[in-house]
Amino acid sequence: MDKGKSLGGEGELHRIRITLTSKNVKNLEKACAELKDKAKQKDLKVIGPIRMPTKVLRLTTRKSPCGEGTNTWDRFEMRIHK
Repeated sequence: MDKGKSLGGEGELHRIRITLTSKNVKNLEKACAELKDKAKQKDLKVIGPIRMPTKVLRLTTRKSPCGEGTNTWDRFEMRIHK
């Protein structure tokens, strides 16, 4: 038998990496806690969650629709948490 195709052997090790993204931090933390609790109920080794840097998407637009007048700008941003 190949090493990768052993059936029911105790030497098997499966690693799972899950990346969750959300605009809402509370929902993201809740989902992480639920996943962690379910894994611990099945006696699995859990490492994490490891927080990744927040991605900030920025959009700058002119306030004036016609283009005349003073140059005033609106700045919008959306934060993506991982």
